[in-house]
Amino acid sequence: MRIFSYRQDDTPGVGVIADNESFVALGETAPDLPKTLKGILEQPSGLERAKAAAATKKGLKSLAGITYDPVIPDPQAIWCLALNYKLHIDETGLTTSAKYPQIFLRMPCTQVGHNRPILCPDFAISTKYEYEGELAVIIGKGGRHIPVEKALDHVAGYSCYNEGSVREYQGHNRQFGLGKNFEQSGSFGPWMMTPDEFGDPSRHRIITRVNGIERQNATTDLMVFGVPQLINYLSQGYYLRPGDVIVSGSPGSLPLHKGEKPTSKNEGGVYVEGMVQMKPGDVCEVEIDGLGTLSNPVVADAKAEYQTTLFTPR
Repeated sequence: MRIFSYRQDDTPGVGVIADNESFVALGETAPDLPKTLKGILEQPSGLERAKAAAATKKGLKSLAGITYDPVIPDPQAIWCLALNYKLHIDETGLTTSAKYPQIFLRMPCTQVGHNRPILCPDFAISTKYEYEGELAVIIGKGGRHIPVEKALDHVAGYSCYNEGSVREYQGHNRQFGLGKNFEQSGSFGPWMMTPDEFGDPSRHRIITRVNGIERQNATTDLMVFGVPQLINYLSQGYYLRPGDVIVSGSPGSLPLHKGEKPTSKNEGGVYVEGMVQMKPGDVCEVEIDGLGTLSNPVVADAKAEYQTTLFTPR
């Protein structure tokens, strides 16, 4: 099942994909279900009830008439992995632990849904806004001190994530913090695919493209810490809750194409020669085989000047 969060006429809803052009609106087909995907996950049999309702294919709606929200618009936590692929460790020159995953947090306001614009910071404060295609894991059953062998039982599904990073700010201190949390800098979607359809999370390929050109291409079996190990580690300190998101790390970059110039090392922040910077007018895609493609246009953020209202890109 492919289930997603959306808005239509500014009203939020949850839908299940029926085919390439249509979906089942659960708010109409199963009005007794919670109105959010996180709420559905919090119900012991929520996903099963959603699947049964969608199987009727009653009240089909067109995908063309909706706006995609992040798969989970308001998670309790978005746990992100740094340096979880060896090539990415090697290309950054950063050191990490072979024993413990490197974790940081993102805030919900930093992510948008499929086809929604992601914001390139004003060049006055950053010229290194970079993509990071990743596999997102959505928790479906809460738990703490979850054994590795039981970890996948706690997964509701998987999705694509573009963990947009502002490298100068990422390098300002030991915590990745602000560089990973610029307003609307990342994206999450287009939907959550349930494990029965997605299969083994270590047997998939992640491809990131900017303007149709491949910039990342790797398989998830190359993670330093796999999905079960990440769930086990996080649950040692934190009771994982339904709707929590684990963004499992970005693979390394492909070599630059002929004629392309590497980013200048003196621009600050983390330096990766194979990375190119996203800029207004670009389109970034993150594809995970068997799941789908998350696509976002890149637009300019507001000017770096005093503001008292939230910038809304057009």
